[in-house]
Amino acid sequence: MEDHEGWYCLCNLSGTTLQYKTTNGILVLSHPSLSSSVPPTSFFNFPRAKITRTINLPLNRYSSVIFLTHNKKNTHTQTMLKKQKLFTTQQHNKKKKNNNLFEILSEELIFTILDFLEGDPPAKKSFSLVCKSFYFIESKHRRTLTPLRTDHLPAVLNRYPSVTDLDLTLCPRVTDNSLALVAGAYRDTLRRVDLSRSKFFSGNGLLSLGVNCSNLVELDLSNATGLRDGAVAAVARAKNLEKLWLGRCKLVTDMGIGCVAVGCRKLRLICLKWCVGVGDLGVELVAIKCKELRTLDLSYLPITEKCLSSIFKLQHLEDLVLEGCYGIDDDSLDDDLFKQGSKTLKKLDISGCQNISHIGLSKLTSISGSIEQLILADGSPVTLVLADGLNKLAMLQSIILDGCLVTSSGLMAIGNLCISLKELSLSKCMGVTDEALSFLVSKHKDLRKLDITCCRKITGVSIASIANSCINLTSLKMESSTLVPREAFVLIGQKCHYLEELDLTDNEIDDEGLKSISRCSSLSSLKVGICLNITDRGLAYVGMNCSKLKELDLYRSTGITDFGIAAVCRGCPDLEMINTAYCTSITDSSLFSLSKCSNLKILEIRGCLLVTCIGLAAIAINCKQLSRLDIKKCYNIDDSGMIPLAHFSQNLRQINMSYSSVTDVGLLTLAGISCLQSFTMLHLQGLVPGGLAAALLACGGLTKVKLHLSLRSQLPEPLIRHVESRGCIFEWRDKVFQAELDPKCWKMQLEDLMQ
Repeated sequence: MEDHEGWYCLCNLSGTTLQYKTTNGILVLSHPSLSSSVPPTSFFNFPRAKITRTINLPLNRYSSVIFLTHNKKNTHTQTMLKKQKLFTTQQHNKKKKNNNLFEILSEELIFTILDFLEGDPPAKKSFSLVCKSFYFIESKHRRTLTPLRTDHLPAVLNRYPSVTDLDLTLCPRVTDNSLALVAGAYRDTLRRVDLSRSKFFSGNGLLSLGVNCSNLVELDLSNATGLRDGAVAAVARAKNLEKLWLGRCKLVTDMGIGCVAVGCRKLRLICLKWCVGVGDLGVELVAIKCKELRTLDLSYLPITEKCLSSIFKLQHLEDLVLEGCYGIDDDSLDDDLFKQGSKTLKKLDISGCQNISHIGLSKLTSISGSIEQLILADGSPVTLVLADGLNKLAMLQSIILDGCLVTSSGLMAIGNLCISLKELSLSKCMGVTDEALSFLVSKHKDLRKLDITCCRKITGVSIASIANSCINLTSLKMESSTLVPREAFVLIGQKCHYLEELDLTDNEIDDEGLKSISRCSSLSSLKVGICLNITDRGLAYVGMNCSKLKELDLYRSTGITDFGIAAVCRGCPDLEMINTAYCTSITDSSLFSLSKCSNLKILEIRGCLLVTCIGLAAIAINCKQLSRLDIKKCYNIDDSGMIPLAHFSQNLRQINMSYSSVTDVGLLTLAGISCLQSFTMLHLQGLVPGGLAAALLACGGLTKVKLHLSLRSQLPEPLIRHVESRGCIFEWRDKVFQAELDPKCWKMQLEDLMQ
């Protein structure tokens, strides 16, 4: 404001200016909102104004005073005395502190409050942004960390000093220097490190972790295909290690595993799946030295019976996986091997061991009568003799027979077992009949999980038996049971009220079936893809009654339109995944409805020809947790749809843009998404090599890119090598353009292929 003669200015916290003037040496205040009487709190002296008296001012409302003096010659300003300003600030902060209720809570209590937000990252982030105090409290509370890039590590490690679990799977390039930084920052706190999708580290980095992080108990090095024995030997320095995953470390040999066995005596779990350089010697050393082992995964190792004796002497072994161990057969399973069998064994997996028949299985199961889960997938035929051999397993609760040839006598024998099964999986088993399956479920009425996927001979008779006998089912998978009539699905809804997971993909279910199934109020996952008889009416019942639904698959169910999607969104606000691929009647209206599901993480709208950028923008703006998006063959989505994604969908990690109208301009726009790791671009007409090259350089966190083979020769070789050096894998596809088929024709082709 402009000062007039005799008037001066006073500024408060909000910047409002008060006018004042001197009258007979007394300061007079003038402001519309100021009451006539000013409560006395302290005194200000104004010597330069030649005021002989003092006045009272409300210091709790004013942070500073600008004092202006005036005389006939000039007007000048001067700030208030520093001491008085400091006193004012202290008074204000003191009152503010007294009003903060969190100040009276201990740090432990606030940590307990934050524990309830562990499953809600946005809520924790909001908490940390409230004030500096909350920011530092949340930093100290954080125990789990999943950085996106290693170049962020210095700042991230500095902010979060108490991390115990470090997940580096989103960082495609993790160097030895990165691991050295981690080891230095979390020397006393780090307990778990996951490097299962990371590359470019070596033994030096692992040595830093092993030597410095004395409390490290879990380390996942799966898929580190470049690691050799020297690097694995460095892991042996982690003396307190309890769990170690080395899956697909194909260059590691017995020597490296021997070092681990000698150095890590406290191991309780070790996974050597696909470590094809490890044989009997390495496994035997692990079994001899690591006496505390509970879980041992030897899948696809070239081992023989030589190491089995040491394995079965482990006194605490609970989980043994011998999947794909073709070197073990009936003849090699000598009875002497099992004299000191591990009596604690609870899970035995011999999937794919086709050289082990019922004879060998009988010997293996004699090890322990405590086995609870038996996995025989893709193994020997399930015959009467094999099933009879299971009678000695009094604790057996789960049998997995996926892909096995099953005989009716074998299934009936399983039904006659003197046990109470909780889980049975017959997925893709040839030979399953109504008679055998009906008998089996009538004997095992406590079944909780049943998988009869692709058992194409069963009819409504089996479903009636399942519904009437197994009323406590929580999971039922029956994809491609094409002989089951519509009426059978009504029975499922009438009897099995506790279902949480239901897979009816490629079945004859109709709206009446969906209406009945909607009685399963605990349903969280429903798959009704390729169900051509369902419409919006049936889906509306699901929306009204299944409020806990989180996953909905409507793939190629072309009877569904916007009305059905709207009904689901109204009744299922916690929806996290939906697949409406090739539901050709879906428009932007469905996306507007889905935008109200704020927890949506996976959206597949492939082949939805009527969807445009407007609907996609609504999803981007409101569904901040979106991590995977498939817009393949959405021809009406172009570059303008990428702008809201880049701005709002900062959690997007995977996108498929094949056959859409997106160009390199839209692709460059997506470079602003720091989480983006994978994109697929086949047959993009507007994509030019220069724009693609710029996008590849700009998207620094990429781990996988799928491109058409024709682009391979158009990109500079140094560029490809540079992107690969950052941890990105290129997949080149020589795929011709495919026109879309009518749903019924497509289903007929699928059935022909399955026969």
